[in-house]
Amino acid sequence: MSILWLTLSSFAGWFVSSLTGGGTPLLLVPAIAFFLGAAAVPPVLTISMLLGHPQRIVLYWRDIDWRLMWWYLPGAIVGAILGAFVYTQIQLDWLPILLALFLIVAAISSSLDKKLDFFAVRAWYFLPAGLIFAFLSGLIGSTGPLLNPLYLNYGLLKEQTIATKSVHLFVVHLVKVLTYAICGALTLEYLKFGCLLGIAALPGNWLGQIVLRKLTQQQFQQFAVAFIALSGILLLGNEIAAAIAKF
Repeated sequence: MSILWLTLSSFAGWFVSSLTGGGTPLLLVPAIAFFLGAAAVPPVLTISMLLGHPQRIVLYWRDIDWRLMWWYLPGAIVGAILGAFVYTQIQLDWLPILLALFLIVAAISSSLDKKLDFFAVRAWYFLPAGLIFAFLSGLIGSTGPLLNPLYLNYGLLKEQTIATKSVHLFVVHLVKVLTYAICGALTLEYLKFGCLLGIAALPGNWLGQIVLRKLTQQQFQQFAVAFIALSGILLLGNEIAAAIAKF
């Protein structure tokens, strides 16, 4: 039964994230934590994302913005190594709360301007942003649609956003998996479940591509902003619930 629910969560997560510019972990993280335990979230999620994003790279190859890739890559590699290493050493419980608040504020700011241009984004911004995103991703497993405001305000169209972000995340998750393995945080069981979720991503990515091409750019941006807010609210709610449960 756990395998069935994890598979369905992966399919649903990848399908929904195709229409919102990201957010697959929103469904995967609770499912992984419930069936496998909280400690399994970073490695299992990372493996599944490592397998799911290449599928998107193939589907959206022509839409990749390679200029952003070269700005993003150096910071992301360093951040992913540091974040994954720190994860194997310590746990910082307050980081998800800060991330949730950032996502909520970003969504509110975006919604106040229908054109999503509340701040201008240049290509070089993705160097420090990639380092911060990858570090947090390695540390807590997922940072949700943290960089979506940057992609949207840089001016990428819907397919370009999905394509470019998938290349970026593939690099981050590849480095994280290698670091987890070196540090001894990647077990055979985690590897098997991660591969299962990665395989289940294929139909979700395929169906998501079909539906995405039917959306207008405005609809995609509206979905993306709404999902940023939803991710922040749910993440904050989970942290509050976990804190209450400790008392």
